[in-house]
Amino acid sequence: MQKKIIAVVGVFALAMIGGCHKAKSPDAVANNVTNAEQKAENNVADAEKDASKNVANAGDKVDDKAKDLNNAEVKGAYDVEMAKVEGDRKVALNKCEALSGDSQKDCKSIADADYQAAKSRLKAMLNSEKQ
Repeated sequence: MQKKIIAVVGVFALAMIGGCHKAKSPDAVANNVTNAEQKAENNVADAEKDASKNVANAGDKVDDKAKDLNNAEVKGAYDVEMAKVEGDRKVALNKCEALSGDSQKDCKSIADADYQAAKSRLKAMLNSEKQ
């Protein structure tokens, strides 16, 4: 009985290990990319709505504090751009699923590097434009 359990566990473990970095079918990749694009669009729309609300709230609260209003606008723009960057990263990572092995790993590394570069650029923009 124990040998059967060990054999089943061993086969399951090999199946799990063998499934890493395998190319997915074009239909699965297309579906994942479409889902990621839709989610990214929704996240951008939500970020834009939140940014507008934050700007409106800041405008209502501070009559003569243009600095606070500017900072809210800058933060809103940052949030919108970060939502776009995060969505682009998710779409790129899903597209990498069409590849296998080292090509897939390289594709994901590039997507992550592009994301980090964009994130750094946006943080620098946020810090330079805030008052």
